Amino acid sequence: MTVVAFDFDGTLSDSEMTVLLGDRRGVADDMAAITERAMNDEIGYAESLRERAALLEGLPAEDAHAAFDEVELREGAADLVADLNDAGVTTAILTGGFERGVAAALEREGASVDHIVSNRLPMSEAGTELTGEVEGPLIEGTKDDALEELAADVGVDLADTVAVGDGANDLPMLEVAGLSIGFEPKPAVEPACDVVVNSMDEARETLVEEGVLVDD
Repeated sequence: MTVVAFDFDGTLSDSEMTVLLGDRRGVADDMAAITERAMNDEIGYAESLRERAALLEGLPAEDAHAAFDEVELREGAADLVADLNDAGVTTAILTGGFERGVAAALEREGASVDHIVSNRLPMSEAGTELTGEVEGPLIEGTKDDALEELAADVGVDLADTVAVGDGANDLPMLEVAGLSIGFEPKPAVEPACDVVVNSMDEARETLVEEGVLVDD
């Protein structure tokens, strides 16, 4: 059995959740600038995530839900995940993004994974607007710890895991996985990748070559 762990924003999805939310709040450009700095490892991920969440304070709940509903899987992502599931591979999404957006995108495509580790944007006590805070295991926690814990839970050696990601916060899991696949990785990330791909088809080809999947 093998574990394949995907990043979400920029990898399984070409949407950027914080930017979609920022559009609704009128702060998308500020969001994108912070995200780019974080993905290039210019500022710490936890700091960047808190800065972006703070910009969303007061965003009405209906606007937040509408933004999450705009999150989409990248072309070919649902098919690749389905192939892995059918092959008995344990699939996971490890993302600093937000569980509501991940769930919405998966549901739209009828896709599912075995494990999701993600963060949350809490609502006010009345449930009417975002508080500007962020909660979850992947703020200060890192994806190498999440991958190690997942591998231990399913009884797989870390050397038999695959990590797929693009940004600086993916570096920890890319560095410890048995196979690290960079999906259009940022310049600071590419040196840590065993393989670089630019599409889900290329990712699938790599997994076939590595024996994770059997070609049709």
